[in-house]
Amino acid sequence: MPPVAPAPAHRTAETVVTVLGTDGRPLVDADVTVAQRRHDLAFGCTGFDFVALANGEAGGGPDSTFGGAPAEQAADLAELWLDLFDTATLPFYWRGFEPEPGRPDTARLRAAARWFDERGVRVKGHPLMWHTLAPRWLLDRPTDEVERLQRARITREVGDLAGLVDTWDAINEVVIMPVFTAEENAISRLAWEKGRLHVIRLAFETARAANPRATLLLNDFDMSTAYECLVEAVLEAGIQVDGLGLQSHMHQGWWGEEKTHRVLERFSRFGLPLHFTETTLVSGELMPREIVDLNDYRVASWPSTPEGEARQAEELARHCTLLAEHPAVRSMTYWGLADEGAWLGAPAGLVRADGTPKPAYHAMRDLVRGAWWYAPTTLRTDGSGRVVVSGWRGDYEVRAGDQVAPFVVGGAAATARLSGELVRAGSVGLG
Repeated sequence: MPPVAPAPAHRTAETVVTVLGTDGRPLVDADVTVAQRRHDLAFGCTGFDFVALANGEAGGGPDSTFGGAPAEQAADLAELWLDLFDTATLPFYWRGFEPEPGRPDTARLRAAARWFDERGVRVKGHPLMWHTLAPRWLLDRPTDEVERLQRARITREVGDLAGLVDTWDAINEVVIMPVFTAEENAISRLAWEKGRLHVIRLAFETARAANPRATLLLNDFDMSTAYECLVEAVLEAGIQVDGLGLQSHMHQGWWGEEKTHRVLERFSRFGLPLHFTETTLVSGELMPREIVDLNDYRVASWPSTPEGEARQAEELARHCTLLAEHPAVRSMTYWGLADEGAWLGAPAGLVRADGTPKPAYHAMRDLVRGAWWYAPTTLRTDGSGRVVVSGWRGDYEVRAGDQVAPFVVGGAAATARLSGELVRAGSVGLG
């Protein structure tokens, strides 16, 4: 792994924390322990593997509605997941979420979101509108009814999950949406007949009406100028977008520093936060470069190899470092913890099919919970009950004996009042 660069100045802060006792008075000349709980920069992964676990079900696995690892691996995977990531993406693919009209899987997804929230994890929903995996029962509906049902679906999901899921991919892969031909679907028809801007406005304005506090992303895999032109048109049309989602499924090899820098500069010019929503790097043989649509590459077996795992670890560390160095990046999400059940059957996970972590898992953890983490540190308050904490921006806690209090390292002074139990990290958007 390459040497770790110094922490970027925009990611760190110094905060003066006044520690108050349970009586509300400054805790003077006392030893306290300060520890980080969560980064401000979101380090995420899909949470598909844990929907069944959160619901106390024996099911799950690659053949379940949402994919993921086998149920027998879920508990061990959850321990690995929570030891690295702080932001989960949950699946709201309409076809699987509502296989029959009027029977959405709301209760199970709410339970999964609550499971993460109780563990201090931010939760994002993916996606509210997408042509792929649109319900087949929409096919025979007229376009105006498809639009009405799509609006109702967005209103329902965003409203029902508000407070637990406050960040959403409002609409996914709109560049290709109206001309998508791999599978007949009603959403592509809607986009073709009414245009990209119409469906984008539909998604964003409907979601925002359902939850004005939500952080709503425009998400795409197309890093060409077509996406840039679409973003320009969206902003010129006055549609409020909270962030740009940039997919980076690198099954054909890491983008490298030059392309990554180029993508960052091209999309940061819009002045919107950048969310790297879907990142993958394979630990086996690379997909041939001549493949245009990654979905077209199907092989009987795609094993992880020692050489591939070493390459994946080095490249993931370099990729994470590049993203952390750029001030526009708000989040980075790895698309799938485990190889088992991975998209296209690729060895793109950070954990092998047998449940053991790959070098890439350790490489990322060495950054996120190592070099970029404020380990528990004993400090002594001064005569006014203050300590100075310097570290990566994010959520922290201070402890004195069995008393604990949260605070934020973000530059501004903070006050932390000790109590018997720690208030969990809030479910906040990633804007």
